[in-house]
Amino acid sequence: MAHWIRIEYQGRIGFGTLENGIVHLHKGDMFAGAAPTGEAVALTEARVLTPCVPTKMVALWNNFRALAAKLEQAIPPEPLFLLKGNNSFHPHGEPIRVPPSYPGKVVYEGELGIVIGKTCRAVSEADAASHIFGYTCINDVTAAELLFKDASFAQWVRAKSFDTFGVFGPVIATDVDPMTLHIKTILNGQERQNYPVADMIFPPAKLVSLISQDMTLEAGDVIACGTSIGVGSMKAGSEVSVVIEGIGELRNRFG
Repeated sequence: MAHWIRIEYQGRIGFGTLENGIVHLHKGDMFAGAAPTGEAVALTEARVLTPCVPTKMVALWNNFRALAAKLEQAIPPEPLFLLKGNNSFHPHGEPIRVPPSYPGKVVYEGELGIVIGKTCRAVSEADAASHIFGYTCINDVTAAELLFKDASFAQWVRAKSFDTFGVFGPVIATDVDPMTLHIKTILNGQERQNYPVADMIFPPAKLVSLISQDMTLEAGDVIACGTSIGVGSMKAGSEVSVVIEGIGELRNRFG
């Protein structure tokens, strides 16, 4: 298993593997034959960036059986998804900003993220795993009161694409079995979500396969796998963490 991370240090942007608080820098392409440079940087001396720069983030709705049952939603026959704006992508440790144009409720959604490792177009489920580079933590932040504010048009993209609302990282973990993972969300020290990936309606390989039938997925693209029970609102000053054992902790302050 490796934990890949991107950092800014001494005015430079670099990437490498994180081990015991030390970033072992690499050169080349993270997704295609990266090679170690021999240089190491203490994480405390760097600023954490998003672990990759996606061309898009695909975000799932209604992908966990427990939440579907609670909301009395039917199990969908195919993935239901939207795209979050690239402007929303935001790293670990940086504040999630309160939108100046929206005074309503803002909620956290702790999720597993799939990171694509190579161009993926109309792949089979059997081949999909070879296109997955690894997994990351996601907080799919949502301006909840915007979703159905206009009865004539559900505003999913607007509600989920304010600046800083697409939080992911701090690392991408490789060689992880996603079906053994649990996602926890901690708000101000209190656990609010704790659910297994195994409850997914469409698990990672199937998601990659089905989404790739509709659109080409590029290296570095991220799929937010959807959330489960326990979504709640954040107040200005709240600290929220998405914790996935084996991957890491994504922590940010709201406001």
